[in-house]
Amino acid sequence: MTGPEACATFAAVADSQLTEVFSPIRWQGDALELLDQTVLPRRQEWLRCDQPQQVADAIYRLSVRGAPAIGVSAAFGLVLGIDPESSADELKGQFVETRDLLAATRPTAVNLVWALRRGQEVFDRVVGSGADASTVRAALEQWAIAEHRADIEANRRMGEAGATLFERGDRVLTHCNAGALATAGVGTALGVIDASFRAGKVETVWVDETRPLLQGARLTAWELGRLGIPYHVIPDGAAGSLLSRSMVDRIVVGADRIAANGDVANKIGTYTVAVLAERHGVPFYVAAPLSTIDLETPNGEAIPIEERSPDEVTRVFGTQVTPDDAPALNIAFDVTPAELVAGIITEVGVLSPPYGDSISRAFER
Repeated sequence: MTGPEACATFAAVADSQLTEVFSPIRWQGDALELLDQTVLPRRQEWLRCDQPQQVADAIYRLSVRGAPAIGVSAAFGLVLGIDPESSADELKGQFVETRDLLAATRPTAVNLVWALRRGQEVFDRVVGSGADASTVRAALEQWAIAEHRADIEANRRMGEAGATLFERGDRVLTHCNAGALATAGVGTALGVIDASFRAGKVETVWVDETRPLLQGARLTAWELGRLGIPYHVIPDGAAGSLLSRSMVDRIVVGADRIAANGDVANKIGTYTVAVLAERHGVPFYVAAPLSTIDLETPNGEAIPIEERSPDEVTRVFGTQVTPDDAPALNIAFDVTPAELVAGIITEVGVLSPPYGDSISRAFER
């Protein structure tokens, strides 16, 4: 198959520990394979991408989603953009075209920008040494594989750090999907939940369905089932009722971008959950790698918020559910102010308020 419909477990990762981790991303040396998350949980289909346009299409249409997974996929997309047979004069144009193509896919997820900048550094260094196209592609490939591996290891450490915040019998609520599917493997929020469950601390998980695309109902539920963790899917509007009835002990979500002051952009509806958590005295945690923290974004007001097609609101799995002429606004993310966040769980430990200080110290380490 070709095109976006044909656009991962680790053929390219040698570490025996990491090969045991489930990942939605597979690098095959000449192509990138992505688990198509638009058809889960009904079907498990892998999209084969041998061109950067296919990777870009997969990111835009949410076949691959979650800030860390987008970043890793984009890294491999840069590899695919380099023709090993091209001349030295063609190299820069190929790289810039691929970089700009991938950068335009998802404006909110900062891991995408981070990966493209890192890839640019690798490209500039190798080209500056006078290497040919084949050597440049090999260097980018080695770097992308290392990023894949590093994200998995970061998620492992995040889980270990986050588990220290949980207590035996905790009932945990999460929003959207922040598991292995949203990363290179293991997951951020779900990685924390899984580590806490394995430590005997989590009793059950409340899974917000996460409208309009149901990433919670479709993806988080599927992942928790695979992990053997008890859960219930709930309507997004039920979270407040559960909190008011003291049925939630802890909340943990992922993030698409965290500003330098600790404001958090995440899937639409996260802010609502955070406000409810504050009202009912339940700690609200965010789990994300340092690559999701954008030091160049001072606060949440500076985070670009993606608006997607109204069709995602007016249609459910292709079926129109509104009047034909009904207008819809599809804001994909919202911003939770730092003062509502009890802690940011990272691979270097749990960051505490004031976040401007703790984030700076984390990057210094």
